[in-house]
Amino acid sequence: MLHHTLFSVSLLAGQALARTITVSNGCNYTVWPALFTNPGITPPDVAMGWEAAAGSIVDLTVAAGWGGRVWGRTECDFSSDSALPSTCATGGCNGGLECDKTSGTGVAPATLAEWTLDADGSDWYDISVVDGFNIPMTLTNTGGGRNSSCSTDLNPGCPEALQVLDSDDEVIGCNSDCAADPTNEAACCSGSQHSTPETCPSSGVEHYQYFKDGCTDGYAYAYDESSESALFKLDSSTEADYTVTFCPS
Repeated sequence: MLHHTLFSVSLLAGQALARTITVSNGCNYTVWPALFTNPGITPPDVAMGWEAAAGSIVDLTVAAGWGGRVWGRTECDFSSDSALPSTCATGGCNGGLECDKTSGTGVAPATLAEWTLDADGSDWYDISVVDGFNIPMTLTNTGGGRNSSCSTDLNPGCPEALQVLDSDDEVIGCNSDCAADPTNEAACCSGSQHSTPETCPSSGVEHYQYFKDGCTDGYAYAYDESSESALFKLDSSTEADYTVTFCPS
């Protein structure tokens, strides 16, 4: 039986069509989920991270207008007073267990679930491995919208140049081409020659297909909208809740 912990958080009070975001740990190991609110939106006065044992479920209530991300951190050790990202093997953030509200975005590689709610009448949502992958994840909804998925474990087959190893030399993360080499403008869609969708096609990203094959309905690089299987939306008037599942079965 799953251990269900209710962690109800009202992020923006007084607005209609609140959403419940359920964070479920289907992994057979502990994950330390983290929450970050996008710049320009007042961060909630709640914990920005917690420990999720295998099988645990946490509910977050967010209101229309919220935008941010949820991700999972792995192999964390918060026994010291360190607030550095290095307290986790992947996905670590400034702040320790509770990520800093303004700078705790998480260190690559980390699989991200992302939302921009009630923007021009739509909820926009996706799973992204633009900065790399650490945990298989799905983002489902009850509103009839398309689900976002990165359900394949990309760590075992990760190309050697992109591998992130833990202290036991086990592959625990897979950097994107950009995360592995931020100076690679073609992979990062940066610089004057690669900063638009037209000048930064997926063909310029060496390992694009590796990530897209595992993240069939997720962002595999910065301008992946052209795949028509990266960014999804629901009408903001739709009654819908979302579920993030780590290690979906």
